Amino acid sequence: MTDSTENPPHSQRDHGGGLDAAVTLFGGKRSDWVDLSTGINPAPYPVVDLQPDDWTALPDAGALSALTESARRFWQVPDGAAILPAPGASALIAALPALQPAGRVEITPPTYNEHAAGFRAHGWTVSDSGPADARVIVHPNNPDGRLWHAPASDDTFLVIDESFCDICPDESLIHLAARPGTLVLKSFGKFWGLAGLRLGFAIGDPALITRLSDWQGPWAVSGPALRVGARALQDTAWAAATRIRLAQDTERLDRLVMARGAKLAGGTPLFRLYEVEDAKAWQDRLARAHIWSRIFPYSKTLLRLGLPPAEAWDRLEAAL
Repeated sequence: MTDSTENPPHSQRDHGGGLDAAVTLFGGKRSDWVDLSTGINPAPYPVVDLQPDDWTALPDAGALSALTESARRFWQVPDGAAILPAPGASALIAALPALQPAGRVEITPPTYNEHAAGFRAHGWTVSDSGPADARVIVHPNNPDGRLWHAPASDDTFLVIDESFCDICPDESLIHLAARPGTLVLKSFGKFWGLAGLRLGFAIGDPALITRLSDWQGPWAVSGPALRVGARALQDTAWAAATRIRLAQDTERLDRLVMARGAKLAGGTPLFRLYEVEDAKAWQDRLARAHIWSRIFPYSKTLLRLGLPPAEAWDRLEAAL
């Protein structure tokens, strides 16, 4: 078991994105680049028909209720669980460690590093195995796509990050949201491709949801996010068609990259993790063609690629 209490500054935490730094190193303008360093759907849900008062009026209770009820139906949230829309899953990740007294939290690496940073910032000790007072699982995991089974124990504070789970809804652990001490997180930045909308959800223990709601105040979610989110969650036909397209594009990406000698190391239909001889060399070669990819400080051989937009497939093939 490894424990760590060190909390590196936010600027030093490893993430996808960072396109401005890539532009500085390899030239061009942002508009010249294709960013494959994230797991964001390159064909996002269409944002249309926003109303003037979505921008000018304070978000009202009716719009919030419509979004919440749409979320309950779409994710099949159990009756005993409460739902809190929030300005992005990241805002929830930063706040939720304060819901319990600081202790030891189990977070199995490698995974999305904001969870460990959030717990450390609230005084918790982060451990890669139990026993622990809290547990975080990212399901499917980022970056390897690992799927988790339902935890056997029900006596800890449990956070289940399902930011990528809309690509595989049958694998969701949402049924655990009715369990005391449990929170399931959902994101609109991945499957829906609307990272800039800043919309996320905490679903779970009503007592914990009430405290999170009190902390974030009455107008945390913007009017445009309320309208777009409710409409998207009601559009089950778009969701079904998108899952089919993402699966097809994933197979295409695997064929393209593995033909150049890479080995599949994991992933989801929104991103793929490959093992290559020299990940930094692959990243640099792609960057010279203004295509940005993701490598990791803990590995010299792992390369992660998101799906390219429709118009960028030829550029990626040429760059490889």
